Amino acid sequence: MDKKNICLDPFEQFRLWLHDAQIADIPNYEAMALATATRDGIPSVRMVLYKGIEHEGLIFYTNYQSRKARELAMNPHAALLFHWEKLERQIRLEGTTELLSRRASEQYFATRPRKSQLGAWASKQSSVLESREILEQAFQHYQKKYEGKEIPLPEFWGGYKFLPASFEFWQGRPGRLHDRIRYHKNDSCWRMERLAP
Repeated sequence: MDKKNICLDPFEQFRLWLHDAQIADIPNYEAMALATATRDGIPSVRMVLYKGIEHEGLIFYTNYQSRKARELAMNPHAALLFHWEKLERQIRLEGTTELLSRRASEQYFATRPRKSQLGAWASKQSSVLESREILEQAFQHYQKKYEGKEIPLPEFWGGYKFLPASFEFWQGRPGRLHDRIRYHKNDSCWRMERLAP
């Protein structure tokens, strides 16, 4: 990686690397680690699925009652990580989050497989379950309730937009002399710099 031959726009570079991961036939190439933290700075991390870019924001969806959503409500700062071992590449992002509109969430929810829609209704994500049977019974309840009907978006489920303040593109190199190029937002402009591995 050289600053002379990579995109000046980090979103364009992101799209190129994501496309490379897709055509390299990497399973779940769109999976990303999402790190959140409480108001007191206690972190947690989990994998979520990247669902596109909208107005310079990366989109993902979740249950608004989940731990991640509760933490984002207290502290909108978050970090993302894409890692593609086969390509020896990763992209790190830091920024803030905001809720997507209900309309955007409804449009996406309508494209989900029916079982995933029912699962969203059945699961009180991150809550303690006394048994697996309780979850399966809830799923069966909603399966009967919406049999032959369109499944609406739950009030407690929807999307987020992650607004990056920085991107770091990491390319593995021999001798652990890896390439690291960081883009940092300064007002409305992106500044590019190389970091030591």
